[in-house]
Amino acid sequence: MKVTRPKAAFADSRGLILDIVDDVNLSSVTLITNKKGAVRGNHFHKETVQYTFVLSGRVKYVSKGPRGRRSAVLKAGDLAVSPPNEAHATEALTDATFLALSSGPRHGRNYEADTFRLTVPLLSPKKSARK
Repeated sequence: MKVTRPKAAFADSRGLILDIVDDVNLSSVTLITNKKGAVRGNHFHKETVQYTFVLSGRVKYVSKGPRGRRSAVLKAGDLAVSPPNEAHATEALTDATFLALSSGPRHGRNYEADTFRLTVPLLSPKKSARK
């Protein structure tokens, strides 16, 4: 997992232009909303790079790859990148919205073709969040 905070490519009195990813061929851009306590992911992709860009709220992002298990709290404006074969999961620490951008076969009808569920989850929902 690599976590960055993309910088504005341009800003003036009208606002800013932020390149979330640059020089990457994307296969999909997916908007995901989360209620506080929601857990998502607990999987990996063999061929897909997944970019998670937080639009609002805070999420705990956990990954496990060749460099071991890593965890970070992401807030609006943060970008986490999980390369192929790196397991990843999120837990919404508040109500949160993020974009899942992918480069590879993980999208649309092909989503399950490159999504491999973990037998032992990185994160499990708390009992109060399962309702």
